[in-house]
Amino acid sequence: MRVPCHQSPVLAGSTALAALGALVLYLAEPSGYGKYSERAMPAAARLPARAAWFLQELPSFAVPAGILARQPRALFSPPATVLLGLFCGHYFYRTFVYSLLTRGRPFPVVFLVKGFVFCMGNGLLQGYYLIYCAEYPADWYTDIRFSLGVFLFILGMGINIHSDCILRQLRKPGEVIYRIPQGGLFTYVSGANFLGEIIEWIGYALATWSLPALAFAFFSLCFLGLRAFHHHRFYLKMFEDYPKSRKALIPFIF
Repeated sequence: MRVPCHQSPVLAGSTALAALGALVLYLAEPSGYGKYSERAMPAAARLPARAAWFLQELPSFAVPAGILARQPRALFSPPATVLLGLFCGHYFYRTFVYSLLTRGRPFPVVFLVKGFVFCMGNGLLQGYYLIYCAEYPADWYTDIRFSLGVFLFILGMGINIHSDCILRQLRKPGEVIYRIPQGGLFTYVSGANFLGEIIEWIGYALATWSLPALAFAFFSLCFLGLRAFHHHRFYLKMFEDYPKSRKALIPFIF
């Protein structure tokens, strides 16, 4: 029996996501993990980066994947299941690949808990809406919104994965020093990995044509865009020879 769609929690969750993004932008402070963790919370309890990223990202994969697993199997799946599959694909990478390869700093437990709660809520919001609320016409697979959105999603994910690889190669295992990233979109921006993920979620919002995905794309733009700005400022202060033509997030513009 199909679970009924309740629009009120979908609207509330989407509004909360957008409001959280606006709040992050208003406060204009970098989230206190990675290179900012010592300054933000010098005495906080920490977990190794790999364990922390795995635990934090896991709900974003497990919750929507659990929803998907309960759906009937079909040779040609409806658009909603394919779109949620894209969401799961991103978080499969974040949970089982990125987290196990990262060479980041130990992660404050308080930010792990916050991230876990966020990922749980967002995974539930996106999965619930797509499977129980979204309705797509039979020709959605040929709609320009779907085609362009999926293209942007895949392009962004490719940029994100490639940029993560470049960043990992800057450190040997156990190192915590910083070097100037080179190659790929790092030639043009300091936050190439963030730009890739922002492109992903803009594409996802376009392909799903949904309020929850739009709210998440807006949150990602605020959160990751601000982080790219602070990374750029960090690099400029740390390295005298940092490329002056390199922008923070958008090539040649910002």
